[in-house]
Amino acid sequence: MSTTTVAPLNIQDAEALVTAARRAAEAADVTVSVTVLDAGGHLLAFRRDDRAVLISGETSTRKAYTALQLDTPTADLVDAVQPGGLFHTLPTALDRPLLFIAGGVPAHRDGRLVGAIGVGGGAPEQDHAFATTALKTLA
Repeated sequence: MSTTTVAPLNIQDAEALVTAARRAAEAADVTVSVTVLDAGGHLLAFRRDDRAVLISGETSTRKAYTALQLDTPTADLVDAVQPGGLFHTLPTALDRPLLFIAGGVPAHRDGRLVGAIGVGGGAPEQDHAFATTALKTLA
């Protein structure tokens, strides 16, 4: 039996993701916090601008964690947690509470989940765009 090895996210990848998300946000004149987690949910990189709202750091981390745990962009989950939605009663008693606001996006390599990025501080659609733009640096 052969196994295929997929390179995990490393510190350099994580820092590149943070830098790309920050640059995308700055180009839009938005101040954000960015969190990058590895596939195990461990913090690889984090950045909070001093001008960002303090809670944006926790928000970016929870967005990344949600995207990682469910292997889905958080933007795709918003309707699922509304009353009557698929995850309306989804328990959040995991290691960290989940957050169903756009801005968390899972990271994949060779079709495998290797981590996630979370961006918080802008409008949900902006945060999602910044995270998605940053992920293009992994290609």
